[in-house]
Amino acid sequence: MIRHIVLFTLAATDEAQRASDAAGMKQRLEGLVGQIPGLRTLTVSRDLGTVEGHFDLALVSDHDDNAALEGYQAHPAHKDVLGYVSSVVDKRAVVDFEL
Repeated sequence: MIRHIVLFTLAATDEAQRASDAAGMKQRLEGLVGQIPGLRTLTVSRDLGTVEGHFDLALVSDHDDNAALEGYQAHPAHKDVLGYVSSVVDKRAVVDFEL
């Protein structure tokens, strides 16, 4: 199994907009579960906000294998969600590893 972790910094500076963008990302990304073969789980959570300099959100997903991860990344439903994500995110960091 492959675990895929993505950390995001939101682009908006207004807290209400940041909360809305984070909720939009969560809803869209978690909605991919059940649509993409080999995607076992996907969770998006906001940082607690107690430490300055942390990323704003984390995505953690589990995939059957590396081929399933590649399929997730290329899947049209994922690409559709990326349009929204790209519009609200300033930067991201990614790590993938085998469980």
